[in-house]
Amino acid sequence: MTEYYKGKLEAGLEYQDFIADELWKSGIILGAYSSRKYQNEKGESASGIEIKHDMRMHNTGNLYIEVAEKANPNNSEYVPSGIMRDDNTWLYLIGDYDEAFLFSKKQLQSIYADKDNYSKRGIRERQTPTSIGFTYPIENAMKYMCLKRFTFKKAG
Repeated sequence: MTEYYKGKLEAGLEYQDFIADELWKSGIILGAYSSRKYQNEKGESASGIEIKHDMRMHNTGNLYIEVAEKANPNNSEYVPSGIMRDDNTWLYLIGDYDEAFLFSKKQLQSIYADKDNYSKRGIRERQTPTSIGFTYPIENAMKYMCLKRFTFKKAG
């Protein structure tokens, strides 16, 4: 595991804790699993909600939906992650400290599989040395497929 990956992992865990507090205020108990054992055997949380922190969404105007990853760019193959991971996840929440969007995992999988309609939806496939996914314009996500949008009050 590279230092870059460790830093991303820690930032993701902090964001997950933030979201757990915010969801709790809305009456939703996340029940996040922190150990690798439980995450591998069950999923990200007891409630079946996967949390993703998209630090660049407001700069790009897009949500990045991950489908595969590898912890180290030198690994030969990507493994399914995000919406393509086979676990108990049925909801997918992605956002930042200002707002987050809740989606059905099955709906995101369906959109990912429908490559013929990518240009109509503003979707673009992306690959980095450690991640494969697609970008989806925030404005389209809010109009057509977001189950719930959360906005958070800024401190101060």
